[in-house]
Amino acid sequence: MTSAARTDRVDEALRWLERRGTARIREDMAKRYGIHTAKAFGVSVGTIQQLAKRFGRDHELAAALWDTGWYEARMVAAYVDEPERVTAAQMDRWARDFDNWGICDTVCFVLFDRTPHAWRKVEQWSGRRDEFVKRAAFALLASVALHDKRAGDEPFLRSLALVERAAPDERNFVRRGVSWALRAIGRRNRALNTAAVETARRLTESPDAAARWVGKDALRELTNPKVRQQLAERRAGSDA
Repeated sequence: MTSAARTDRVDEALRWLERRGTARIREDMAKRYGIHTAKAFGVSVGTIQQLAKRFGRDHELAAALWDTGWYEARMVAAYVDEPERVTAAQMDRWARDFDNWGICDTVCFVLFDRTPHAWRKVEQWSGRRDEFVKRAAFALLASVALHDKRAGDEPFLRSLALVERAAPDERNFVRRGVSWALRAIGRRNRALNTAAVETARRLTESPDAAARWVGKDALRELTNPKVRQQLAERRAGSDA
């Protein structure tokens, strides 16, 4: 695709999104879901996915859509980019642009976790100060835990140290990301559930309120009888 054709597609996408944006969805984004961003049309996720499906995979188009700065265009970019062409430098650039949990989690959940750089970015970003870059570390860890069925236990066991280190961060979006990662790890299999529960129990005894919250939030889910039953059934199925 030529540069001119790509520019036309970006313009087409912005017009398409603008026509479908509503004030009600923009208000809901901020008031109901806590998604605050400077440039948003107010388009539902389902509608955004329709446009992404129309475009198909296109790495260069994704970059151009991202550069518009529009929330919905960046969401489309996450769906149309090609994971195998995403570089570590691109991941850093996009992460620096994260200004709300919605774009952070979507990019991690549908794109970044499928790149070969995912584990390295989990480790690097987990120590960053920026709220949404740090959240991205744990949204990415959760996404890998949920999607990578072939990964062994060892990297997840090592990542529990990152969870414990970040748990005292009192910022809402960080602590919720940390809890999500801990819960996702603990739902992979029985061995990881045991390790995640041990981590959660230690956090519940922390003198730090944020860490205690993370521990209690994760413990409620990971010790739930239904979750334990699911893990037992999964183990029985794999042994059959």
